Amino acid sequence: MKLDDFDLSILRLLQKNVRLKSEVIAEQVGLSATACQRRIKRLREQGVIDAEIAVLKPGAVGGWVTLLVQVVLDRGGAHSVNDFKRQMRDAPEVQQCYYVTGEYDFVLVVLARDMSEYDQLTQRVFFENALIRKFNTIVCMENVKTTLSLPL
Repeated sequence: MKLDDFDLSILRLLQKNVRLKSEVIAEQVGLSATACQRRIKRLREQGVIDAEIAVLKPGAVGGWVTLLVQVVLDRGGAHSVNDFKRQMRDAPEVQQCYYVTGEYDFVLVVLARDMSEYDQLTQRVFFENALIRKFNTIVCMENVKTTLSLPL
């Protein structure tokens, strides 16, 4: 799908606040509210807008530890890689999963309430997983920036 400047302007605004009314968006991008509504509907239908979610502050819901986990699979091949991808999609503690090049096969962003909970997760998801040869954990001391916005 080809996006024009109006689409990109609308998407920039929606990334900042998905609850903006079409009238406010229209005023800021220079279209009518109806034209904005049509464009937003099209962007949703064509999958440009993947999801509309509430982003929560971890501290407001009980505090969390963020961990970066680097994973090396025991063996390569499409079957192992696809199996691991499926497992990570099914693990709610895994917030993000990246299939990468280099020394590691995957890099994960994982959330746990504390280190004890992370230890239980490592037993269940990593140590007992025949697909994994090794993994390395980096504990994040401070979340300096988190965003899901694309720099349009």
